[in-house]
Amino acid sequence: CPDLHISPDFRKLVCLQQPPKNYADTAMVNGDGAHGHTEEAESKQDGNGEADGGEESNEQEVIVIQDTGFTVKIQAPGTEPFDLQVSPQEMVQEIHQVLMDREDTCHRTCFSLQLDGNVLDNFAELKSIEGLQEGSLLKVVEEPYTVREARIHVRHIRDLLKSLDPSDAYNGVDCNSLSFLSIFTDGDLGDSGKRKKKGNELEQIDCTPPEHILPGSKERPLVPLQPQNKDWKPMQCLKVLTMSGWNPPPGNRKMHGDLMYLYMVTVEERHVSITASTRGFYLNQSTTYTFNPKPANPSFLSHSLVELLSQISPAFKKNFTALQKKRVQRHPFERIATPFQVYSWTAPQVDHAMDCVRAEDAYTSRLGYEEHIPGQTRDWNEELQTTRELPRKNLPERLLRERAIFKVHSDFAAAATRGAMAVIDGNVMAINPGEETRMQMFIWNNIFFSLGFDVRDHYRELGGDAAAHAAPTNDLNGVRAYGAVDVEGLYTLGTVVVDYRGYRVTAQSIIPGILEREQEQSVIYGSIDFGKTVVSHSKYLELLEKTSRPLKVQRHSVLNEKNETVELCSSVECKGIIGNDGRHYILDLLRTFPPDLNFLPVDGEELPPESQRQGFPRQHRHRLACLRQELIEAFVEHRYLLFMKMAALQLMQQKANKDTKTDTPAITETSETISESNGKELEESIPGLAQAKELAETLVAEDGSCIDPKSREVVLNACKAVGSISNTSFDIRFNPDIFSPGVRFPDDSADDIQKQKQLLKDAAAFMVSCQVPSLVKDCLDHSALPMDGATLTEALRQRGINIRYLGSVLEFVDKTPAKTQLEHFYRIGISELITRCAKHIFKTYLQGVELSALSAAVSHFLNCFLSSFPDAVAHLPPDELVSRRKSRKRRNRVPGGGDNTAWASLTPSELWKNIASEAQSYYHFTVQCDSVDQVVEKYGLQKITLLREISIKTGIQILIKEYNFDSRHKPAFTEEDILNIFPVVKHVNPKASDAFHFFQSGQAKVQQGFLKEGCELINEALNLFNNVYGAMHVEICACLRLLARLNYIMGDHAEALSNQQKAVLMSERVLGIEHPNTIQEYMHLALYCFANGQLSTALKLLYRARYLMLMVSGEDHPEMALLDSNIGLVLHGVMEYDLSLRFLENALTINTKYHGPRSLKVALSHHLVARVYESKAEFRSALQHEKEGYTIYKNQMGEAHEKTKESSEYLKYLTQQAVALQRTMNEIYKNGSNASIMPLKFTAPSMASVLEQLNIINGIIFIPLSDRRTKRGNISNAQAIPEMSGIDFFFFFFCGIFLTAKRIWRT
Repeated sequence: CPDLHISPDFRKLVCLQQPPKNYADTAMVNGDGAHGHTEEAESKQDGNGEADGGEESNEQEVIVIQDTGFTVKIQAPGTEPFDLQVSPQEMVQEIHQVLMDREDTCHRTCFSLQLDGNVLDNFAELKSIEGLQEGSLLKVVEEPYTVREARIHVRHIRDLLKSLDPSDAYNGVDCNSLSFLSIFTDGDLGDSGKRKKKGNELEQIDCTPPEHILPGSKERPLVPLQPQNKDWKPMQCLKVLTMSGWNPPPGNRKMHGDLMYLYMVTVEERHVSITASTRGFYLNQSTTYTFNPKPANPSFLSHSLVELLSQISPAFKKNFTALQKKRVQRHPFERIATPFQVYSWTAPQVDHAMDCVRAEDAYTSRLGYEEHIPGQTRDWNEELQTTRELPRKNLPERLLRERAIFKVHSDFAAAATRGAMAVIDGNVMAINPGEETRMQMFIWNNIFFSLGFDVRDHYRELGGDAAAHAAPTNDLNGVRAYGAVDVEGLYTLGTVVVDYRGYRVTAQSIIPGILEREQEQSVIYGSIDFGKTVVSHSKYLELLEKTSRPLKVQRHSVLNEKNETVELCSSVECKGIIGNDGRHYILDLLRTFPPDLNFLPVDGEELPPESQRQGFPRQHRHRLACLRQELIEAFVEHRYLLFMKMAALQLMQQKANKDTKTDTPAITETSETISESNGKELEESIPGLAQAKELAETLVAEDGSCIDPKSREVVLNACKAVGSISNTSFDIRFNPDIFSPGVRFPDDSADDIQKQKQLLKDAAAFMVSCQVPSLVKDCLDHSALPMDGATLTEALRQRGINIRYLGSVLEFVDKTPAKTQLEHFYRIGISELITRCAKHIFKTYLQGVELSALSAAVSHFLNCFLSSFPDAVAHLPPDELVSRRKSRKRRNRVPGGGDNTAWASLTPSELWKNIASEAQSYYHFTVQCDSVDQVVEKYGLQKITLLREISIKTGIQILIKEYNFDSRHKPAFTEEDILNIFPVVKHVNPKASDAFHFFQSGQAKVQQGFLKEGCELINEALNLFNNVYGAMHVEICACLRLLARLNYIMGDHAEALSNQQKAVLMSERVLGIEHPNTIQEYMHLALYCFANGQLSTALKLLYRARYLMLMVSGEDHPEMALLDSNIGLVLHGVMEYDLSLRFLENALTINTKYHGPRSLKVALSHHLVARVYESKAEFRSALQHEKEGYTIYKNQMGEAHEKTKESSEYLKYLTQQAVALQRTMNEIYKNGSNASIMPLKFTAPSMASVLEQLNIINGIIFIPLSDRRTKRGNISNAQAIPEMSGIDFFFFFFCGIFLTAKRIWRT
């Protein structure tokens, strides 16, 4: 951004990953959104939380939003000029990327764009280019090559040749990931590709699902998880493309312009040597053993390698053209790189082909080769901190800043992951090579790496290695929290935590100058020895004071080694270091949040009764157990409500005293006597409380100066009661150093310390008395619906419940009266607990394995964990046994120690015994099972689900084939089935704050009923998200889903289909092909396909969703009822009545189990089953089901309700039909073939009626609203549903769409 006065190199860094222009619908702020919504723009706040000043900035924000695109003409050599839509905010670089992606110009990489003979700067914004306007002609001019440009060209050609090859996605490289949607849609969504038959041609639809998808099937095959894509069959253009052994060119050839030499074998078996020169590529006369760099005759000099190869190989020309046609036909979202690497836990056996670029990457570790960045290795710390320092006064500045922060973080996470793997694989030299391997530290690519072991007994008092393993994740949570507060002038380190091959590696950016000084000299704030010696610094106190309110950290004093008082505004472990660059850094943020007393027994301290009743405090394996930030926020919010209620009650009491002229003592409850549950009862029982609360709110909003003494006393009492640190306003903060070993406090703060201890005890009690029951309640009413371990973990963390509470949560569920309705939750919880215990064991198991035995060790562990084969024996290959002596000598070079063959002695019974003891010691939960078969039997688990969970948690990738887990004669896994081990990476996720504000505003508009305005705001949010994140991100996925839903409701089914298709592709790519979110996206897409008349596609998508659901969580899950209802309805629509009944009756069974037999969902299920029986002319069964539904409606909603009346009418209709059928049958029996039969109506259901039922079960409810709101909402409803054109407006609520978006933001 030229007007920001930052260096050109830094501008280049910011703009590295611009999405190519043919992804225009995702790439730019295109101005078709919130025109005129100045109130949204005005309400935006900058990163510090201060409102933007003045009208000028508001106008500027709105102007930016309203910027519109224009069209330019592009003239490339050898092609006709073509038009390209661009945006003023784009950079010239983006047009370059478009041209490198277009089918006719994709083979060009080394060129400039010229306007009227002037070369355009790649990193200039289009609006800053003089003379560039609508209709301008930009010429593509070929430029001379350099070695770097030649390498980029070869890499790009290789990428084009591999563009349909999924091996990079299977191998988890270059941010490639898998997507299978196109296999199920056959390219028929949207305007491109062939359209499916419309609904009236039903006989052409094959509706039969595979056997394993049918309700009741116990078969859980693995192979269908990754169906084979016919496009992925290799289309060979070249046999070999590799660097020649004659590289680099000798000096005399450099003088002739030679840059490098390539060796190729064409499909026709022609072996050629090619010179890359400054002028282009040509054939030379070298052979494998003879160097002759002279041009061949003819030499075919061409500026592009593709042009050269097309001249010498007809097969290359034909296949390359076909390949590029296929490539550009694929949806852009199948091709764009994801911001963070997603790994697949299954993969087919892929042929290993020769690839010079891959080989070069492996051997150079890509050091010094960063595609668009000048200079050598990247200075990660400088990049991370410089992006934070970018201005953020208005929307364009904030967008640029957030984009830069996100881009650098995603690059840093990728580099840190690569480095951590290199460290564990033994490819990086330690900076302290003479020390024991556990104590070694590493620097690679300007990133510092340390292992998760207790070095020099640093954590001895806190739990040793267990504490050292937990500390990095605590530290990362602290970095995340301080990064989110985003205080100017306070800096944190780039931090990534990588678990790989049983080791935990922390990767951090390096503070300038820290390696040149001793730690004691560097640290000017905090403590390097857990509080024995403590120092402070006024600048750090000033900076940290700004974070204390949002992070709820109390400013407090501690004693140093000389018994002097030292003031801190963080935990003592938090260290402040001023780098050589003059920046104030904080690091070691592992105690940012206060300790969790439920898992920290302290002598002489008693927990509240709520905690004691549940068996707390419990011993944990380390003393770093902290409360989560979400728990702190929920606790403070809860206390605020109590504070308001108490203040209101006292105000009412004062008022009553005034009226009766008598004095009664004020309410002075203390925090020990606060009842967590009596708030609502008080509110309901006391008249006038609401008005008193309003008065209380105005009171606490004042600064305290103009409040009368009695009111001040009210606030004082309420503050004391809830534990506020201030006496004049509500302000709860925690002292993170309470109960820290080695930290001492001054005597004069004893009262304050006592209050803080009580506050921590109350927070611990709040966890078990409020948050755990609240989670279980949410699961009972299905507002939280976990489907696998990841979504369960997310549900816990959202409510601030740490995973160590999983055993307690399961015990609570076990004792709940409605346990049957929580069976799915209990089963997922048990599965998560068991696989986490197995992961803990696997971690230490793997540390004792040398690299050559890795696949044998992993397969042996999986056999012990999942196979019914009782005598799993590890088989060491003979060559490894021979080399045992050599490897012993080299053992100290690998981070692991111990006996390298100890893993082979593990047995299934021993492993399950260890899992049971780990469950007891870590989660305090009893798993009474000695084998996997007992666990499966007792808890109703699936082995395939356990395999998926353990593979994802540990990074194992297995061969995709059918595994016989239940064979008692041979093990399920062999070492050939283990394909890879991937890292499991934790990192910070920077946010697009302005985009999210727009998103929230759009949601609010939609909830108020103004769909069109809401839709415009969400469109604008989508543009802003794309501006910050690029085209692929989980938040963009949520945005697209909501847009699709709005399009559908406003009658634009085609647009709904297009947006939902993007949402599905994105979910597959950024979350995983079988992630629960992906399953839900498939279901939404199926509904829109049905509405567009693509019945066959809708069924395929629903069958895919059901298969994934079966694998992830099994059939017995509330979400399966919705899925089966959808499938049953579509099958009913295509007159497959018997199949339809199987699915609908299964949905009825599941709904009855999880919602209770009297639920309205069950009534609807009965009605759907009755409709199918009616279509089959089985009126007795239809009547039976409809009567059940009618009874539920009557009991739940009364006889006068519309639903009850509808059901009653339908019952009458069914009775008439049944009577008519009986009469006809009697007539036939009586008169035989001479009977005069009245024709019976057996009509197929209309598509409109099926769609109406689909809308209802998917939560789209039609409510007529007033004309005024309809006009203001400006809602188009013409095509919503053919039979409902008279409805003024329709409102919707769908499967937690809003909740999902908020959840994604919060996590």
